[in-house]
Amino acid sequence: MIGTIASFITAAIIQGIPLLYGAVGEIITEKSGNLNLGIPGIMYVGGISGIIGGYLYERSTENPAAILCILIPFLSTIIGAGLMALIYSFLTITLRANQNVTGLALTTFGVGIGNFYGGSLLSFFGEGGSISLLTTGTFYKTPLPFADKLGLFGKTFLSFGFLTYLAVITAILASWFLNRTRAGLNLRAVGENPATADAAGINVTKYKYLSTVIGGAVAGLGGLYFVMDYTSGAWTNDGFGDRGWLAIAIVIFALWKPASAIFSSFIFGGLYIICTYIPNLTNSTRELIKMLPYVVTIIVLVFISARKKREHQPPAHLGQSYFREER
Repeated sequence: MIGTIASFITAAIIQGIPLLYGAVGEIITEKSGNLNLGIPGIMYVGGISGIIGGYLYERSTENPAAILCILIPFLSTIIGAGLMALIYSFLTITLRANQNVTGLALTTFGVGIGNFYGGSLLSFFGEGGSISLLTTGTFYKTPLPFADKLGLFGKTFLSFGFLTYLAVITAILASWFLNRTRAGLNLRAVGENPATADAAGINVTKYKYLSTVIGGAVAGLGGLYFVMDYTSGAWTNDGFGDRGWLAIAIVIFALWKPASAIFSSFIFGGLYIICTYIPNLTNSTRELIKMLPYVVTIIVLVFISARKKREHQPPAHLGQSYFREER
């Protein structure tokens, strides 16, 4: 029984990490007032960018170095996801395009890019088959060296690759930044009332651009985790499923708080795979259980809307473009 519970916790953490990256990235973005529904597409581009970077490096050398196998895909992901977020920023901040439509278009675009290069990359070099970066994936999956010495605790909580712990650290740092720094206060002011922030001398455009691009890069790491850690360096078209949308749902469930997103992501990760731990389920019941994360999110949204507590509400200017001359 204990072994089953430990196994479930481990699986929930594995499922929750890409959601955590996506949720934290979206929280950073939404704190500026930008609603980026392109997070699922950005995660796809982050994943395929890491795959491309890792593949090109492995192909260029017979003895790949561990540090470069880790660093090149990592930087490739940040660049690819950051560029996607920059496209969104230019369209919605500079050109003031509708944020919902732009985000949805970005998701379609990102998924298409991921599936195209995922299915065509090898053919560009005269090769066949599916992409599989076993060497790079092994480096990303390497657990902490002392995990085996700590018994069940080590196996349950410390047997993951470095991206798992980086996700938790990123969420904690984002929480500290938003709540304990002057720049974080300025960012929250931009999301609540950009006109007032502008009048106070805060560069609204700069904060919106930086938060959206940085948030996109963080979300892209969720795609890198999925392809390098979860699937061990292999790419599968449409393999991400609805994880990008779950990440956006977690933003609401966590009440726009990065620290709360840590436990929320693990809860959603557990709900995502709990049906595999319940025996003798019919297909219809299995699909109903998979709806639980969304049902829980709707319940939380109704609850916080009814209570109307300001600290539990989204940024007041979320989803609205800011035009200085309209102040």
